[in-house]
Amino acid sequence: MLFIFDWDGTLSDSKAKITKAMQFAAQDMGWNPLDDHLIHNIIGLGLPEAIHRLYPEVELSGRQRLREAYAVRFLSLDEARPSDFFPGVMETLDQLKAGGHTLTIATGKSRKGLDRIFNVLGVADYFHATRCADETASKPDPLMLDELLREFGADASEAVMIGDTEYDMEMARRINMPRIAVSYGAHHIERLHSYQPELCLDQFDQLLAWEKLVS
Repeated sequence: MLFIFDWDGTLSDSKAKITKAMQFAAQDMGWNPLDDHLIHNIIGLGLPEAIHRLYPEVELSGRQRLREAYAVRFLSLDEARPSDFFPGVMETLDQLKAGGHTLTIATGKSRKGLDRIFNVLGVADYFHATRCADETASKPDPLMLDELLREFGADASEAVMIGDTEYDMEMARRINMPRIAVSYGAHHIERLHSYQPELCLDQFDQLLAWEKLVS
């Protein structure tokens, strides 16, 4: 089976860091920082799309400066302490890989950002392919899922998208791909129920029981 994972909020416990980095960046711009819940709502989008949603009234040049300030702030926070994986993530990935499954990433992060984290954590070898928002369309456009399906010659029914936001669920729904929601990420689980996920994970390692049922 082709497993497609979101990164932030699904594998990586990075919600608080993303939130702080965006708030610090706004302060660097001389703007009032937004409340936590507003920033949580855009986690999962590509950074340009996220900033546009947060500050739709700001002109493009201003949003670009905020994007640069955010990148500096996030890197500073992440270098001080890289975000931990959620409990059970590495053990679950180990078992899925040992079971012969194809593991991939579909993320709103940039290619530079994901590659840097892979290098820091030493996990690049776990994943057979990755797609980032700055090299394809941002979620909820399903283009990154379509690209992964084509790369591995798989049908949507032979894959599953695992994520923590409406953007993950929506892009999978658009191409009739099965989807699994996690309850501990950026969007409250009640928001994800309407997308009819196969199941909702309260702990990441619960994915293994589902994998045994469908294999």
